[in-house]
Formats: sequence, C-alpha cells, structure tokens
Amino acid sequence: EGINGMATVSALRKHYLSQGKDVLLVDAGDAIQDNNLVNFSKGKSAIAFMNAVGYDAMALGNHEFDYGQDVLAERIREAKFPMLSANVIVEATNKPLTRDSVIYKKGDVKIGIIGLTTPETVVTTNPKNVYGLKFLDDKATIAVTQNLVKKLKEQDKCDLIVAVGHLGSEDANMGHRSDDILMNVDGIDIFIDGHDHTAKNKYINGALLAETGHYTKNIGVITHMDNKWTENFCKYGDFNEEDPVVKELVDKTQREVDDAMALKLGETPLLLNGSRDPGVRTEETNLGDFVGDAYLWQARKAMAASGVNVDGCLFNGGSLRQSIEKGNITVGNISGVLPYNNQLYVMKIKGEMLLEIIEAATCSLPSQIGAFPQVSGIRYTVNTKVPYENGKQYENSTYFAPAKPGSRVTIHEVGGKPFDADKVYALVTTEFICRGGDAYGKLTEPGSVDIQAIGYVDTEAVENYLKEELKGTVPAKYEKEQGRVTVIK
Repeated sequence: EGINGMATVSALRKHYLSQGKDVLLVDAGDAIQDNNLVNFSKGKSAIAFMNAVGYDAMALGNHEFDYGQDVLAERIREAKFPMLSANVIVEATNKPLTRDSVIYKKGDVKIGIIGLTTPETVVTTNPKNVYGLKFLDDKATIAVTQNLVKKLKEQDKCDLIVAVGHLGSEDANMGHRSDDILMNVDGIDIFIDGHDHTAKNKYINGALLAETGHYTKNIGVITHMDNKWTENFCKYGDFNEEDPVVKELVDKTQREVDDAMALKLGETPLLLNGSRDPGVRTEETNLGDFVGDAYLWQARKAMAASGVNVDGCLFNGGSLRQSIEKGNITVGNISGVLPYNNQLYVMKIKGEMLLEIIEAATCSLPSQIGAFPQVSGIRYTVNTKVPYENGKQYENSTYFAPAKPGSRVTIHEVGGKPFDADKVYALVTTEFICRGGDAYGKLTEPGSVDIQAIGYVDTEAVENYLKEELKGTVPAKYEKEQGRVTVIK
C-alpha cells in the first residue's frame, strides 16, 4: 500500500510510448536488496521484474554488493540492460568493474548515460564483499566523470548527458555527493540520484538534480519543455494502470515468498520501531533494544561452556531495515528487519577502544548515520553540542577517527558496572562491524580486537530469543526505550 510498484512503472512507460514519445527508463541503484520479495532470491527476481518492465540502464548502488561479487556478477549477466559504474575499479586490472557508460539514441537525440556509485559502499556493505575493488575518492570520481562527459560529447557526439548515480546529498558524504559532482563537473544535463531516500527536484550548475525518494512511492518523470528539463512526480494513486504481465510475475513471486516466510514465530502487542530518522540511525529504539538483547542472550548461552562472560552488545542501527508491527511475528518479519544474514562474533576490546568506536559511530549526530550504536548491557551519552573533530582517516574507509575520544561521548557502564577505559570487555557484535563496516574502521587495525564466532547468524539469535527466552511474546518492557542511550542536542 502506498507504493506504485513495477507493474505501474511498466504501464506508465507503455502509456508514454503509445503517445509517440521517446522514453528512457533508468534506476539509480539498490534495486536487488532490502525487501523480502527480492532478498529471497538474492536479487534474481528484481532483475526479472526490471527485464520485464524494459529498463534501459541502472547505476550500481552500495546494496548491489550485499550478496558478494559472485552473485553481483550473476545479476549483471541476467540483466537485459547495463548496470553502470564509472568509479568502481578492479584493483588487479585497474579497469571498471562494469560498464562506465552507455549511449542510446531516442528519436533524433543521442544520449550518453554515466553511472556512479557511492564510495560509502566500502563501509555500508560487509567489507569482504568489496575485497579487490577500489572505490575512487572524491577528486578521482570528479575527474573520471568530467573525462567521460568530455568523451561522450566530443568523441561520441552525444546531445544529452545523463548521470545516474547512487550518491545522495547527505552532509556525511561531503565531497562525493551528487551535489559535489554537479558543482565540479561541467556538461551534465540531468543527474538522477539515489542512496539517501530523499525526494529532490532542483538545479545545480545548470543541471537538473532529480530523485524520487524510495520504493517507487514516486515515479520520477523528467520531460523536456520550453527548452528546459523538468521533473514531476507520479505519486501513488496518480496513475492507476498496471501492466498485467508484470503484475502476474510480481504476484507469483510474492506468493512463493509469502509461503516461505509465513511461519509464525511469536507475537508482539506493540510496535517495534525500525524507522530510520528519527529512529535506529539517530537514537535508541525499542527494536534496537530488542535485537541487542537477543544478540547478548544468544552470545551468553553460546559462550557459557567456554567460561567467557559476555558483557554487552553493540551493533549498527543501519542493519535494522524495517519495523515489526503489532500482531504475529513471522519468519518474514525477522528477515525483513535483518536481511543480511550477519554472523555473530564476540570481540574482546579494551575500554578506551570502545570509547573511540562509539565516538566515531556517532560522528554526524544529530544527522543520521547508519553506524549509530544500538546496544545492550551498555549505557552511554552523546553530546552533539560538542563538534566532532576529525583525527586520522581509517584505512579503507571514508570515516575519520575522533581527534579527542571522549570529547562528545561518555560511557557510563558496561555489563552493569561503571565503565573502565583500561578493562578488556567481551562484546557480541556482527561480522559487518568486526570487519570495519560503517564507521568501525578502528577494529580492522592489526591487534585491535580478538574475535570469535559464536555459531549463530543474526536472525537465528532473534528467533531463538523470541521462542525460548520470551516464550513467543514480546513483553511490555519493550513498549519504550530502556534508557541505554542519551543524545544531547
């Protein structure tokens, strides 16, 4: 409800074609992940939908890498349209991972399309998924884009240059945002953006910057009128036709997924909040508390035989992808919240390092950040009135260490005892965090932490906690947050 969907996109495309218009259909990335409908097949169904609709091109988003490079290569081969990225380079060959651009002729107009992918990919997917790849930094991405624009215009004689990028406009991505590309690259006529889930319709350096938001709540329609490119949103309900062939393909896939995901695990009398902002990327939420408690419970059970006392849990709020509504909790609900199948690890970490990683993971607050630490067994405060001061940049990361750890963050307690910067704590977290995902680059430095897998993935821990510890019902204590995180604004 509230989402146009692929059958409507297809019908709208055919509607314009029937009017004799020339139509180019593109996607700005993150198409194959983040919804059970496509997660179940590791994105294979998403490509099947897009092939049926008739897409012309797509930019690689950061979540295209979430199933690993082998699966991404399969999806690229399956697509009847090019997946583009000019700034993702294979280190062994120093060549782009996939095509950097494509040219189409629509009517009398020759159109050059350039794909761009956020450098944040190195920290927003599991780092093992991008081993051997180099994501060009800010200046290099700008230079590559400018060179491509020049080639497409001068050598290939393109009349129109369209950048399709998965970059976003968030302040935390300063230097490689769509806005930065347009401010520093001449010759782009249209930039179709993604990544930050924001609706955009503005002009920068003479170019139209357009973005629809997310999940086809809007379909972006860009037209050339009065010698100007103009974007309008086809909002849900504005166009009510559906392509019956595409609809049946989607519905058939949905039925198969629903059957697999319908198994009831328990129930909740309250909403578990997985909203992004305000939500899991800016503050403690009851869903963050619930999942953190599940991880900690599972880790303590798994490590009991070895005599390791697990003090607490820390994981990134960006790994929580949706809320759990009141009512039954199914397999599909849990996998919808946690689609990545992250292995759980116990890491042994010194208190002073814990302070640094929490400070780094809250660096952009009060603006949202996927790294935001949801916790269990830990209590801390972030004072956002104190500016975050960058120290050195973490290796293979877009994030910086805090110059003065503890200037914004105060840890009050870990494991029910006052925080001790010199103590070594055992904390359960995800493989994504251990490998330096998001702002956790400190953990990849040699000798930083000792880690041990506990033999469970994230969804298993939550399912087991719900069934075994909670006896199938989320208790009233989760009606609101537990007071683990204080954010001073």
